Amino acid sequence: MAEPRGERRSEIRVVLASSRLTLIGLRQVLEHEPYLEIVAAVNDGEEAVARVVELEPDVAVIDADLRPITGTEAASRIRRELPHVGVVILAADDKEETLFEAIRSGAAAYLNKDCEAAELVDAIRRVRAGQFIINEKVFTRPAVASKVLAEFRELSVYGSGAAKIFSPLSPREVQILDSIAQGRTNKEVAYALAISEQTVKNHMSSILRKLSVNDRTQAVVYAMRQGWIKGPEA
Repeated sequence: MAEPRGERRSEIRVVLASSRLTLIGLRQVLEHEPYLEIVAAVNDGEEAVARVVELEPDVAVIDADLRPITGTEAASRIRRELPHVGVVILAADDKEETLFEAIRSGAAAYLNKDCEAAELVDAIRRVRAGQFIINEKVFTRPAVASKVLAEFRELSVYGSGAAKIFSPLSPREVQILDSIAQGRTNKEVAYALAISEQTVKNHMSSILRKLSVNDRTQAVVYAMRQGWIKGPEA
């Protein structure tokens, strides 16, 4: 049974998703960290998504080579459903295409499976704090940066059928912010979207962090200026 989020015994709750052999190593590394709690460990991409949605951990550490859906596909689905959950992608190689797909998925960090234990622990800590350390990889890989920028320029933000890449807000976050702009309370937004009020609050926390603003009003004004949402209806 999942531990209620209001009764955490540790600072950072983590879901692991990788091959059985890799999971053994990950457990050995992370179980000794006093502020980490492994709440689930799976070796299937679909199950990884299901467990993250069920348990709502702080961070999901996901192997890029999962099946039947890949780790980046799982990460993308997790980020759409639960944008406040940080995702760390582990890769067996350093291929530019895998890094690019990790960026597209919304993952916050990208590490080689052979990384040092301290590097993984530090990445989990930084991702939990809201950092997107995957961006550091982009700046050191000109080919990846060029591909990211090229695709970004071609997209009309939130346009019909556009792939989500480097969009500051998820479609659900835009929907919630648009509702807030119409003057609705968190409770009214939750009722309209058939989600819990706590989920609305989680999304709002993610929105404020991504836009680097301090309150709902600032977030709405910023999003309106960018053209992501419309103003209050007359």
